[in-house]
Amino acid sequence: MKGKRYNPYSLPRWLRTCRSIAAQFAIPFCAFQGIRTIFFPTSFDVLLLSILILIALAIHFEFI
Repeated sequence: MKGKRYNPYSLPRWLRTCRSIAAQFAIPFCAFQGIRTIFFPTSFDVLLLSILILIALAIHFEFI
């Protein structure tokens, strides 16, 4: 069963803008959170880093 193909141009303009802003900031936030997790490893930091990495991968592979 094949789903509909993802087309970013079918999204509203404001949502495309939010997606492009998130794509620009995803990697720097992951890098900062990774450095913070190395120095202050708490369970919240590890969880936040994993969520940020998943979001960055989803944007990169165009899942969202």
